[in-house]
Amino acid sequence: MLPELAKITTSGRCSPMAKPESDILTILEVASYLKVAERTVYRLAAAKKIPAFKVGGAWRFSRAEIDQWIRTQSSIGSGTEGPGPAGSGRRI
Repeated sequence: MLPELAKITTSGRCSPMAKPESDILTILEVASYLKVAERTVYRLAAAKKIPAFKVGGAWRFSRAEIDQWIRTQSSIGSGTEGPGPAGSGRRI
């Protein structure tokens, strides 16, 4: 058995180590989460601009990776990623 799979206890319940199903999202769920169209999420995934993987041809997304991607995108948009391209800064 793979280590990431939940183990069943003697009572028949999943162990506390099991991850909730919501840790893996579909295109529809990511689109809703990001408040964009499904097509936008599909295009981002196909262009490898958002962290994603395929399961049997269907795109899936890790909630943790999407949250990290959001933080990264936020820092890029706020200008905290460092100096911009040459010639874009002020001259002293």
